[in-house]
Amino acid sequence: MNKLLGILFATLLALPATSATAAPLLVAAASDLVYCIDELAAAFRQQAPGTEIKISTGASGNFVAQIRNGAPFHVFLSADMLYPTQLAKLGAADGATLRPYAIGRIVLWTTDARFDLSQGMKVLRDSRIKRIAIANPDTAPYGRAARAALERDKLWEALQPRLVIGENIAQAAQFVQTGNAQLGIVSLATVRAPKMAGVGRYHLISELGVAPIEQGAIVTNAGSKEPMALRFVRFLGSPPARAILERHGFGLPPASDD
Repeated sequence: MNKLLGILFATLLALPATSATAAPLLVAAASDLVYCIDELAAAFRQQAPGTEIKISTGASGNFVAQIRNGAPFHVFLSADMLYPTQLAKLGAADGATLRPYAIGRIVLWTTDARFDLSQGMKVLRDSRIKRIAIANPDTAPYGRAARAALERDKLWEALQPRLVIGENIAQAAQFVQTGNAQLGIVSLATVRAPKMAGVGRYHLISELGVAPIEQGAIVTNAGSKEPMALRFVRFLGSPPARAILERHGFGLPPASDD
């Protein structure tokens, strides 16, 4: 009997741990990733079978506040490099894991056929445009880029009464899509997403005089104890992940060796 119990115990020890016992990987992702983050997660699971990933999307600045206040996210995918760098300086994330994974672009976008986007930013002077959607410049890097482009073209002050501020870039796009804004400054990734194919028209905004939207990924302090966290950050630099990001309208930083 004792011998039988010993064999049974040894057999149980030899069994691999199931995914049910593993804690999920918690990822905080900038809103501009909303249309491709599930595809990225699925591609990662192909390389790490059994990994459960739970994703939250929102404004990068809001995630910084949440992580500083103890939110248990393991990985932070910001829409810029500034926010994850701040987290590292504050001791809330591991600065050694910070790396760029994508480069964003902003576009003018409308679903209203009356407006000629070939005019570029000049179209915003059209008095028929009553509401222009942008993301919050205080918390969303794409909102900050929108403001920089408007300031560059001497439009920021004049357009203040007509601006509709979304909490993040996804909400700004939603304002345009639902007709609550006639035009918006949103991410190229939003309008290039397969789900948005054929919805409205867009014009790529010149990057001249506007800082590039270099997006960074970092492992938080909570993620330092989760091996899959660093593995996911590194995965974003892999050929499969870069192909997904590029297909969704993102530019790419130089390829990394790791």
